[in-house]
Amino acid sequence: MADEEKQQDETPQAEETEAEAPSSREEAEAEAAPSGEEAEAEAAPSGEETDPASSPEAEAPPDAEAPPELTPKERRKAERRSASGPPAAARTPQERAAERVERRRATAERRRRYRTSRRAKRTEPGTGTPPRERHPGSRKVRQGTVVSSKADKTITVRIEIVRRHRTYGKVVRRTNTIHAHDESNQANAGDVVRVVESRPMSRSKRWRLLEVLERAR
Repeated sequence: MADEEKQQDETPQAEETEAEAPSSREEAEAEAAPSGEEAEAEAAPSGEETDPASSPEAEAPPDAEAPPELTPKERRKAERRSASGPPAAARTPQERAAERVERRRATAERRRRYRTSRRAKRTEPGTGTPPRERHPGSRKVRQGTVVSSKADKTITVRIEIVRRHRTYGKVVRRTNTIHAHDESNQANAGDVVRVVESRPMSRSKRWRLLEVLERAR
């Protein structure tokens, strides 16, 4: 009897142990099973590394280098090449030569008209200071500065001429030196005098002293 009671007491404990055993095996299998990422890492061979370019998250390749910037001349050439239009009719060498002759003739005619108009404009009086009226028989009178009076009865006068260029309109200054006859040797270097044209008195004298306007200081 005592043996039977012992066997009955041990039977429920064995059943409880057997009932707890499956749950403990499931937990152990769950802990032993690797996660998804670990499984992929284990699936890959140990000697090879994963290629980042093959992954979908890999960055796209950089854009190709931009073409070099064209110069204005090259840009015009490219536009002419890309322009679409009907092709020109084929021409014979004789037709091209005739067109060239006609084009040169038109250019020469245009150049001739332009030069004729320019010559006509040059002959027209300018709009600047009108020329001084001169009557027949009147003599030129000039004003200048005496630069030398060393010679006897002769003075050297520097005359400054200021005029506006008829084509460009720029004020042009020009200096001219003349010899004048001074009968009484009254002019000295630095004086401002007025001379008048006269008959030739020597090889270089064509002027005569008219008056002394200002003495040198």
